[in-house]
Amino acid sequence: MENLRITLDESEIPTHWYNVAADLPNPPAPPLAPDGSVVSPEQMLAIFPGNLLEQEMSAERWIAIPEPVRDAYRLWRPAPMMRARRLEQMLGTPAKIYYKYEGVSPAGSHKPNTAIPQAYYNKQAGINRLTTETGAGQWGSSIAFAGQMFGVDVRVYMVKVSYDQKPFRRSMMKTWGAEVFASPSNLTQAGRDLLAKDPDNQGSLGIAISEAVEEAASRKDTNYALGSVLNHVCLHQTIIGLEAQKQFAKIGEYPDMIFAACGGGSNFAGVAFPFLADKASGDTKAKNLRLVAVEPTSCPTLTHGVYAYDYGDASGYTPIMKMYTLGHDFMPPGIHAGGLRYHGDSPLVSQLLHEGLIEAVAVPQIATFDAGVMFSKAEGIIPAPESCHAIRACMDEALRCKESGEPKTLFFNLSGHGHFDMASYDRYFAGQLEDYVYPKEAVAASLAHLPKVG
Repeated sequence: MENLRITLDESEIPTHWYNVAADLPNPPAPPLAPDGSVVSPEQMLAIFPGNLLEQEMSAERWIAIPEPVRDAYRLWRPAPMMRARRLEQMLGTPAKIYYKYEGVSPAGSHKPNTAIPQAYYNKQAGINRLTTETGAGQWGSSIAFAGQMFGVDVRVYMVKVSYDQKPFRRSMMKTWGAEVFASPSNLTQAGRDLLAKDPDNQGSLGIAISEAVEEAASRKDTNYALGSVLNHVCLHQTIIGLEAQKQFAKIGEYPDMIFAACGGGSNFAGVAFPFLADKASGDTKAKNLRLVAVEPTSCPTLTHGVYAYDYGDASGYTPIMKMYTLGHDFMPPGIHAGGLRYHGDSPLVSQLLHEGLIEAVAVPQIATFDAGVMFSKAEGIIPAPESCHAIRACMDEALRCKESGEPKTLFFNLSGHGHFDMASYDRYFAGQLEDYVYPKEAVAASLAHLPKVG
């Protein structure tokens, strides 16, 4: 009998993270200050510990995972890889479909892969308090869990629309000891300013980042933790793809295409970057490999944004980064994939797209829920709305294989379960979801406010 579940032993948890910056054709563009000067390490130390900052700026290919972090990973890692045989049969495709299931973590998503090391490194640096943002709540849950593991207090600014949509994510954070506030809030100047303009502001990840950064920068006892976008976050997530490589080797397979949902970019980076290392090393198996980042049509950063320097937050508190962006004050529609409602993307992911090494597609909201429901009927797992984007794109390719007869091997990252998203599924079943079209005028207005540098 063929094994549908490909597992690894705890001893096979990777000992190092992979840093894609070592294999980029061109060096990453540096973060800039508003005056166009390169941001100094001293400026970044105001909100990040030195050990994380070293990772952020490193060009080393392999970075060792500290044993306390690796030991914490053992609570749920290695994560299983699955053959979606029932989904293949339901689709009638000759393609083989595999997925990595990150929903086995305590927080139910891939986010603890970076939350654990971030809490650890801050604790090592003598920091006992963190502020952060969260959209759908997966990151907020994860850093709350990690803070509890290492004795670090956590305050979370949660995007208001998700704060209202996902009350049980709030409950998870509080269970692990974190404070949670709807963003924009009255706790920061950035939040008060926005509420003065629009008391019903539904929030965005950019706004929540502004609030968290503002508070961290104003307190010596507090640092900031980011759940996506930055280089060190993408670095930590590569444990996903590194495990997947070992799992594919166990069964003598290799993917033709890899799909992952992409908001800030850490999920996509985590599964895709290690396979880019295969390409960079000249591995013949990876010669024709395609890596596809999947985003919502309502917030199409990679597919309709511009590649430019922009702030990572809505108020201009962060350094200016080179990335695909819709403009830092773009307000995304209130889709139910809250983790994908971000105006920008990881500078590393953006550079890889700009240089033609990866691809990006955008899919509409209702089609993603169609895919998620079909997947759950076939495989039993109810996926998070964010993960449904990767499932949709993978299923579309499997159906193309059905038409062409190509027996491709397709692989996607199932980045989290949807157990706390059932209100969204209820709205889908009731026919209350809608497909938001790409808001060209809103994006154009936002792009007019890009910082002028260079």
